[in-house]
Amino acid sequence: MIAPEKRRRATYRRGLHGEAMALLALMLKGYRPLATRFAAAGGEIDLIMRRGRTTVFVEVKARAALADAQIAIDAHKRRRFSRAVRVWLARHPPPPDATLRADAVFVGRRAWPVHLVDAFAIE
Repeated sequence: MIAPEKRRRATYRRGLHGEAMALLALMLKGYRPLATRFAAAGGEIDLIMRRGRTTVFVEVKARAALADAQIAIDAHKRRRFSRAVRVWLARHPPPPDATLRADAVFVGRRAWPVHLVDAFAIE
């Protein structure tokens, strides 16, 4: 059995690796990073990216299987994510013609990240 502390460290490292893979995949698609791991109001935004006039708030889920990653964004996570987005927007007001979007990137073991555009609504 794996000790809880070792499991936490392994999960943390897997999350960091997933975020790095997601960042790389999005940059190759033409997105420019604005912030990483932004935390506020009890929530966290893994990546904040911009492409053209669109600001994208990205939730990254890294799991051994892509199917497990896709079901990991539940209603509670979306609410916390949306609170952090509202704080970001209050601190960094977007231009009037900007488009805002919440995307998800799913990272599985030995697979290229899957980018889901407009994955959920910002509440």
